[in-house]
Amino acid sequence: MINDNILITLTSCVFFMGLVAWISWRNTRGGVDSKDGYFLAGRGLSSTFIAGSLLLTNLSAEQLIGLNGSAYGYNLSSMAWEVTAAVATIAMALIFLPRYLAGAFTTLPEFLNDRFDADVRRLSVILFMLGYGLVTIPAVLYSGSIAVMQLFDIQALLGLDYFPALATTVFAIGLIGSIYAIFGGLKAVAVSDTINGIGLLIIGILVPVLGLIALGDGQFGQGLSKLVQDHPDKLNAIGKADDPTPFGTLFTGMLFANLFYWCTNQYVIQRTLGAASLAEGQKGVLFSGFFKVLVPFMMMIPGVIAFHLYGPSLGSIDQAYPRLIRDVMPVYLAGFFLAVLLGAVFSSFNSLLNSAATLFCLDVYQPWRKGKASDRDLVRTAKIASVIIALFSFVVAPLLYFAEQGLWQIIRIFTGFYNIPTVVIVIVGLFTHRVPALGAKIVIIFHVITYALLRFVFDEVITLHFLHQYAILFVIEVAIMLACGIWKPRETAWKFTPNAKVDLTPWHFARPLAATLFSCVVALYLLFSSVGLASSHGLGALFYSLLFSLVLANIIYWTWTAKSQPSARPI
Repeated sequence: MINDNILITLTSCVFFMGLVAWISWRNTRGGVDSKDGYFLAGRGLSSTFIAGSLLLTNLSAEQLIGLNGSAYGYNLSSMAWEVTAAVATIAMALIFLPRYLAGAFTTLPEFLNDRFDADVRRLSVILFMLGYGLVTIPAVLYSGSIAVMQLFDIQALLGLDYFPALATTVFAIGLIGSIYAIFGGLKAVAVSDTINGIGLLIIGILVPVLGLIALGDGQFGQGLSKLVQDHPDKLNAIGKADDPTPFGTLFTGMLFANLFYWCTNQYVIQRTLGAASLAEGQKGVLFSGFFKVLVPFMMMIPGVIAFHLYGPSLGSIDQAYPRLIRDVMPVYLAGFFLAVLLGAVFSSFNSLLNSAATLFCLDVYQPWRKGKASDRDLVRTAKIASVIIALFSFVVAPLLYFAEQGLWQIIRIFTGFYNIPTVVIVIVGLFTHRVPALGAKIVIIFHVITYALLRFVFDEVITLHFLHQYAILFVIEVAIMLACGIWKPRETAWKFTPNAKVDLTPWHFARPLAATLFSCVVALYLLFSSVGLASSHGLGALFYSLLFSLVLANIIYWTWTAKSQPSARPI
């Protein structure tokens, strides 16, 4: 595709990327000189920009290849990582976000400092910065570069061996992505994410449609029939014990992993902290949850289509999506697709870069200056920190190529060092008033030591799925904190100090929309199960009756909410 039409592809790609950059510049000029303007987009993000940025921050090129590869090689069980995230967005919108905005917090460690003490703040910053700097940011650059190389054969294009081509791609992607984060702050990131998100939705819909047309020999309907009738087991999302994502993990560790990601992970929640109001923040977060429900159709069904087209003969499951793209994507759309793909990579990278700089400036540099740093100093320091972090990631990212355990194993191992203790500390901190800082410190130290033993000493002895291990650690660590609250409670109960800088009136329809979102998750699992399309008999009476019950319950709830008076109090 790209070898025969390189000029058209690159020209159209540069045009689309230039358009995104121009729109981002128009929306951010003159508004990033202050602390709130640079780190929180002036606390003026609307629901559209919040939803678009959350979508692109969470979805990147490696997921296009990885999720489709999982669907090609196994089934739809891995959709759990995306679909159940919608439940975490509900928790963020209704439980966490009102409290974050009420305190006008800019970072999560800032909240932990208010709830516990400066030591807990420092420990959390260390965990986040090490995780971001050593693993997450380089991994996003590396995996995104791998995806671009696979889809567009960068080796042949540049005439380089694999590793030099990888390093060149990493540097090019990282350099362009850094520009958004360093010079435009959070608002530039959010605006560019939203525009690229629209492009991702277009591509996400277009690829399965074109794939079904190819599967049906030019007939969309015939291709759809083949998809649902042949090999129905490929459409099963209820994972077995030997599937990539066993169904039981949805109710244990995956729940807490998603809570960490969507409710406490700085680089995800930062755009919600910049919401113009609680209502706008709730709309944006919940809308992003609906996008997550669409992910199986955009990022997994193409993998199933690839299985029908090519059979199990591909050398690697990761070849499924690149092969499908090369076969069904029209040449005149190749540049647009490349721009969207790069936009998805840029989004994750520049969001992480912006958040890492935010953590350093507001939780390390500003306390060190004892609050005497001016807004100008903070913004300048953030830009310098971003440059240093970016350059460091350019060096580390290509080195992941030499990791014997593979990228996903590295990400899984190192994320586990800080995700569960963060969730535990935040939840206990929000919902208790006497648990002391000592409990948080013990939990962090306990988790790091215990998790290291599980991963590096007893990994071959303990065969329990790592998500189930997350759940066990969560329960133990909550118990530790509550025990500390009984053993050595705070002398004075912690009291939340309101410091709201935006309107905290909740959106009247937040709860019914959350109920509808949860219903969509349930409906999706019904559709992709033995009750639905995964059955050789197709959709039956049981499926339709359960679906009707969900729809009826939603109609009743929405009608009751519409007739009730809007609440004037924060949720």
